[in-house]
Amino acid sequence: MLSPAEFHALHRPGAPIVLPNAWDLASARWLHAAGHTAIGTTSLGVAFGAGKRDGSGETRDDTFELARRISAAGIAVTVDLEAGFSDDPDAVGRFAGRLAQLGVVGVNIEDSDASGRLVDARDAAAKVAAIAAAAPGLYLNARTDSFWIASAADAEERHAETISRARQYLDAGASGIFVPGVLSPPAVSALVRDIPAPLNVLVQPEIGVPELTRLGVVRVSTGSLLFRMSLGAISAAAQEIAQGTFAPTPGTPGYDEVAGLD
Repeated sequence: MLSPAEFHALHRPGAPIVLPNAWDLASARWLHAAGHTAIGTTSLGVAFGAGKRDGSGETRDDTFELARRISAAGIAVTVDLEAGFSDDPDAVGRFAGRLAQLGVVGVNIEDSDASGRLVDARDAAAKVAAIAAAAPGLYLNARTDSFWIASAADAEERHAETISRARQYLDAGASGIFVPGVLSPPAVSALVRDIPAPLNVLVQPEIGVPELTRLGVVRVSTGSLLFRMSLGAISAAAQEIAQGTFAPTPGTPGYDEVAGLD
């Protein structure tokens, strides 16, 4: 299993880490067996699987238990903390410290709240600082939702807000910056230029990993995409079975392949 330092080293220009996000131990084990040396968790998948709301701070215990199980399986994992599961920076730091003791390699914390609004950057930075102090070895990926949420603002305003927040989080101890949302190549290029740290983006619908690599991105995450695709595949297969037209899609693993996975 990767150490936090080795996970840090994977964030390098010219050879970005493509990080798939798992939602349970089964998906984590399958992705790891497919050759991914590190995975992330997706808060949507964890919340939906627990019958809870994503982004609401309700899944702290579920998140911790999943991190424990994945780490115990010998898989390097970086954990999605939503907004830290608390408004108290000290509580957020203590939780990150508990995760570090499990052997996780990183955490991801966002700066929007359950209502879908950006929080005060100083409050978000305080949480980043608390994590950095409590778990100094982890890769601390600070997510800013300026592009994700502020869709009414023009591109220049979104960029300026993102850079301002990113610099505050880096000053507080973040290792890298995550900017989710659908981004244009010029927007990605400008973020790489103006953020003095590794940039993480989501898989982009119209920009492939080779182009993101050329633009300077060092981490590409799937977010909730794999989880949502799995749900869609389940629905489609169930419907086809009911209609009598079903045939397994190419790449569907056989029983023995799954049951025999170490």
